[in-house]
Amino acid sequence: MDFPSGTNGDLADLVAAYPLAWLTNSGPDGFFATPLPLIAETGPDGSIVALIGHCSRRNAQVAALRADPRAQILFMGPQGYVSPALVSRPHWAPTWNFAVATFDVTVAFGDDSETLPAVRLLTAHAEAPQSPPWQVEDAGERLPNLLSRIISFRATVHATDARFKLGQEEDVDVLREILAAYPDPVMAGWMRRLNADRLETDSLNADDAEAIIGETG
Repeated sequence: MDFPSGTNGDLADLVAAYPLAWLTNSGPDGFFATPLPLIAETGPDGSIVALIGHCSRRNAQVAALRADPRAQILFMGPQGYVSPALVSRPHWAPTWNFAVATFDVTVAFGDDSETLPAVRLLTAHAEAPQSPPWQVEDAGERLPNLLSRIISFRATVHATDARFKLGQEEDVDVLREILAAYPDPVMAGWMRRLNADRLETDSLNADDAEAIIGETG
């Protein structure tokens, strides 16, 4: 089944809002999967061209990726069950809405000089809501030791599979019922975003109808 892929902006916002991803690959010793927060690097058209992160130097996945840099990175965005209790239409069946993305990448590890910039990048993103935001230098004398334990990497994106199943297949009247009663406001917000054109068109049509009724009533 084909799922809506969203826009470059939708995908970039998904990664920014849900930065913890699975870095996965395989090698002679088996399969590897490490959960890591990653920051997207975008191109002129807004598409994601690379993902920046860091991991422990002791992680066995580092050696596996040095031997074969091919990997997949998986992001899980908003997701949740949609109950028929939210819909008045008879025989409407439940569904599960979600936004996910998979990137085919090659991973290149940085040298020691690239570790601190990678950590700064992630920290700046994660601390943006704080006032004042925590700075890397706030780690004080612990900082050199902490940096020595990790290694940065840049995952160059070669292919992307983004899937935004967020109510686009529903009739607008059903979608409005779901949005009015959905318990997770974050999920509801994403559903509104991915259906904005339909909801706006439906609202404009309703306004036009009211205007006509008012003129002829």
